[in-house]
Amino acid sequence: MAKDLSPVEKAKFVAAKQASRLVESGMRVGLGTGSTAEWLVRCLGEMVRDEGLDIRAVPTSHRTADLARELGIEVVTLEEAGWLDLTIDGADEVDDELNLIKGGGAALLHEKIVATASDRMVVIADATKRVETLGAFPLPVEIIPFGWQATKVLVEETLVGLDVLGREVALRMKDGQPVRTDEGNHILDLHLNRIGNARQLGLALNQIAGVVENGLFVDICDAVVIGHGDGRVESYDLHGDAQETHFDFLAPDNIFTDISD
Repeated sequence: MAKDLSPVEKAKFVAAKQASRLVESGMRVGLGTGSTAEWLVRCLGEMVRDEGLDIRAVPTSHRTADLARELGIEVVTLEEAGWLDLTIDGADEVDDELNLIKGGGAALLHEKIVATASDRMVVIADATKRVETLGAFPLPVEIIPFGWQATKVLVEETLVGLDVLGREVALRMKDGQPVRTDEGNHILDLHLNRIGNARQLGLALNQIAGVVENGLFVDICDAVVIGHGDGRVESYDLHGDAQETHFDFLAPDNIFTDISD
C-alpha cells in the first residue's frame, strides 16, 4: 500500500502529485514513460475518477497508454491532439540548467517528439536524479537495426573528439536479445561518466547515419518538480522561481493501494 512505499517511491509519488496540480480540464497532456511517470498517470486517473477531470492524453509508450486507459483517461494520438498544452515526464538525470538525460525506459524518441510538441514540459523526479553534471547515467541513443554494428563504431569514433570522460558503448540487451523500442529500433548505451557539453554532444550524435535520436534533452524542459522521501517537494524553473511544499501520504483507500515496494 502507498504508506508502505520506500523513501524513493514516496519521493516519486509526491513529485507526481504536485505536478498533477498543473493539469486542468480541457488540456491536451503528454504523458511520459517510466516509474515516476506511472505515478503521474495514477494521480491523473484518480482526478478523472473523483473530480471529473476531462483531458485528452498522448502517451509516449504502449505501456503508458495501457495504464492510462485502464484508469479511465482518454488516450489519443499526437496527430489527433495536434499540439499539447503540457507534457509531464520523468528523467534519468537533470542538471541545474534543466538539461536532461532520458531514455532509461527505451522511449526517448517518442518522449522527445511529444515534449517538443508541447507548450510546456515539466519533469518530475526524485532527488537522486538531480546532478551537477550530466553523464553518470548512461546516455541512451536510439539506432535503426540495419547496420547497427557500423553505427556503433561511428558513435565510438565520434566520442573521441568530444568532451566526455568515458567512451564505452554497449548495445542494450534483455533476456539475451537486443532491446526493441516501440518503433522497433535498438538502443546504444553510452557510458560517458561526465558530459562536458551536452548541446555539442547531442548535435554530433544526430549527425551519424543510423542514429535516430539521442537521450539528451537540451532547451526542452521548462520546469522541474523534485520529490523527497519525507514528503517535501521542490519546484523550480529557468527563471529562478522556486517553491517548496509538503504532502502527507494517502490513506489506504485510494487508487495507489496496489503499489508496494
